[in-house]
Amino acid sequence: MLREHIERFGVAPDGRVFRNAAGNYIDASAYGITWSRAREAALTLDELALELVQRPYDLRHAGISFWLASGVDPAECARRAGQSIQVLFRYYAKFLAEARHHANRLIEDSMQRWDKCEDAPAGA
Repeated sequence: MLREHIERFGVAPDGRVFRNAAGNYIDASAYGITWSRAREAALTLDELALELVQRPYDLRHAGISFWLASGVDPAECARRAGQSIQVLFRYYAKFLAEARHHANRLIEDSMQRWDKCEDAPAGA
């Protein structure tokens, strides 16, 4: 859908994808209306009822949360999101806690494999 939009309307000289009819920034008062219309055009009635992506920020939050849940290094997530690691830790602590648990499991698995290698008879 985004590619179709860009193909049809192009982008502003500064790279913005969305702009008003005059090619300028979308006025803050019109932004909510524009976003609502975009949601209605892109989502099914069931998705609209779930209140998915009520705000553009919801997409950003979902993306960062997905990166973290996928195991992407938090420093890299912060860099890609354009925020400090401190901000990332503050707002995404739940996902980072799961990443710590996952890291601990990986370390414990490695330690168990290491112990098994040390316990194996010489020449085995």
